[in-house]
Amino acid sequence: MTGGDGSARPGAPLSEAARALYARVTRGEPVGPGDTGPLGELVAWRLVNVDPDRPAAPPVALDPQEAGRRRLDDELRDLAARAARIAAIPALGDELGLHFERAKWRSGSGSEFLAGREQVAARIAEAVERSQDEVLTALPWGPACQEVLAESTDRDTRALARGVRLRTLFGDGVRDDAGARAWATRMAARGTRFRTLLSPFQRCVVVDRRQAFVSDHVVGGDPEETAWHVMDRAFVAFVAEGFEDAWRRADIWHGDPRRAVPAGREGELTERQREILIDTAAGVDQRITARRLGIGLRTLTKELSLLRARWGAPTLAALAYQWALSPERLAATGRREGAGRE
Repeated sequence: MTGGDGSARPGAPLSEAARALYARVTRGEPVGPGDTGPLGELVAWRLVNVDPDRPAAPPVALDPQEAGRRRLDDELRDLAARAARIAAIPALGDELGLHFERAKWRSGSGSEFLAGREQVAARIAEAVERSQDEVLTALPWGPACQEVLAESTDRDTRALARGVRLRTLFGDGVRDDAGARAWATRMAARGTRFRTLLSPFQRCVVVDRRQAFVSDHVVGGDPEETAWHVMDRAFVAFVAEGFEDAWRRADIWHGDPRRAVPAGREGELTERQREILIDTAAGVDQRITARRLGIGLRTLTKELSLLRARWGAPTLAALAYQWALSPERLAATGRREGAGRE
């Protein structure tokens, strides 16, 4: 096989015409104008030698064994170079992929105003249906009407079945809503995690940390009716971190109603006990709590034993649960926030 100029193409096998011409050269037969292509192959393979100063002189046949060894060396070097180029392709894709992702973030950044409740609900539903990792929902005003809850139950159940993690943060008043309690109880049993927060926080929904839905503070409409669909990655990350901060300060909720302190156990909690309960409900390591309060770990363990006996809680998880349902938690949280504002 030859290139357009009659020379052998790199890596091409020796053609039948070139082989026949080599046999003729070894027999001393003349080479004519029609042999230009095959002769170029033989020269490229270094099977014949042509004197450039004497173009009419017949070509001289060379040792094919030596030519074959040289050709094999050339092919092996070319193969090694090709293998190195192939091996570099994934790294090149990773390197250039970073620039492409940044370009996508810039080209996909922006916000879209959603002007009505139905449009907001439809867009959130579409995003949740396509979610793959997690959905963070913050609702300071509590859940919506029962029809919306029914729709979200089916949607969220499908998401949980796909392995999506769901966390929902409500305003503390939701604990007094019978419908919300029933809905939260069902969804908690299916895997959704709930918490409630007494202090104010912003409404948002974050899907896979790639898109977010936030209340409207630009157009000036009703924040319960309108929202913005945000795709800017930096701002979505900021919204997600705001959710995480509120989540860390919130109390665990499983959908149960509030409960008063058990009969005969109305004794006032000490400030240290309240701090211990707040940290326990938030999942803070006991050593960190003890160090913060300036007490030993043994003292902390004794306090926890007294608190478990107070509510009849067999485990720390049960104690955190009882504390989360206790009216005393509201007073403790309120005092802590008031001190922070001062």
